Amino acid sequence: MVWDIVLIFNTQEFAKKYALIYTVLIAVLLIVPLVIYVLLLLQIDEAKVKLSLKTQAKMVINDMQRYDNNDKIYHFPRYKKYKSALYDDKYQVLFSTLEFKPLSFTLGFHVQGSQHYYIYKLPSGYYFSAEYLLISTEHTANNIYFLATITMIVIVITLFIFSFLLLRNFSAPFEKLNTQLDNFIKDSMHEINTPLSIINLNVDLFQNKSGNNKYLQRIKSAAKTLSTIYDDMNYLVKQGRVEHKAQNIFMGEFIQNRVDYFKEIANLKDIQLETNITTPLEYTFSKTKLQRIVDNTLSNAIKYSLAESKIEISLYREKNKVIFSVKDYGVGIKDIDKIFSRYYRENEAKGGFGIGLNIVKQIINEENILLHVSSEVNKGTTFQYIF
Repeated sequence: MVWDIVLIFNTQEFAKKYALIYTVLIAVLLIVPLVIYVLLLLQIDEAKVKLSLKTQAKMVINDMQRYDNNDKIYHFPRYKKYKSALYDDKYQVLFSTLEFKPLSFTLGFHVQGSQHYYIYKLPSGYYFSAEYLLISTEHTANNIYFLATITMIVIVITLFIFSFLLLRNFSAPFEKLNTQLDNFIKDSMHEINTPLSIINLNVDLFQNKSGNNKYLQRIKSAAKTLSTIYDDMNYLVKQGRVEHKAQNIFMGEFIQNRVDYFKEIANLKDIQLETNITTPLEYTFSKTKLQRIVDNTLSNAIKYSLAESKIEISLYREKNKVIFSVKDYGVGIKDIDKIFSRYYRENEAKGGFGIGLNIVKQIINEENILLHVSSEVNKGTTFQYIF
């Protein structure tokens, strides 16, 4: 599952998406009465065909009744729309203008493909020794199906247009508000970056001039924590707008640099960062994305580790896989499934916005990286990334 970050509210996309959902739901609800209506029309249509065949059969019988036996030739009535046939008591054809072979000879109404026919029982001994009269006509209900299809299309199109216009107008104020919020966040990020850079630079200069002390260490640690949060926010703001291109990275060197970066933060809690980088590994990946994975994993490990404990950072190759692992001996995780949710924090007192691991989850899903998380409350947690 991937959590999408969208800071710009798109009215067109919102209206299109939910108008489509609304249209489908309403269309499904309308299918039932429409189907019932079509079935009723088909029944009425069939009743009309039955009536017309019965009427035609009576006309043929009346014509045969008017025949004078003194006449040598009987001209059987022919019709453009109707076909007829006479059968004896064994259903042998005496006369036929049919263009198809009936499959059933039971009395009454029958439908065979597009052929509708009616079999009528004649009185015995009359009508040229015929026992049965068959009257047929070719008929389809295409006009009914066509009408139902057109009706459904018109309903769906009308519903979609109405829903789209309504939802677009409804969501317009939200788009304006969201755009203002997005601009505010981007401006704030820009304004934060400058003083944060100045703080880091001057702390380093002051440290070189006056030596290290616990107050400078705390300032520098706080600034680095703030920088990590800033980098997360900056990643979110640029997501979908900036392409993070992959390049060859020496993984061991890269991870060691990030570990060195976090040492001052770890030192505030007397936490030892132990690295086990066995071999130099080269991997093609985005530096920005890799930094978000490493920084957020290390930051959380330090945040939730107990004082005077240690964190083990490993990087090694296993067959055709590269494995990056971070193990801490801290408070552990109660609900692993929730930690990747946006804004979720198991311990509110620890601070942060709850977006770091959510970003990590997005990246590993995008890049097909496997992540195994194992944790035991009050004993520690291990994050293992398999590239």
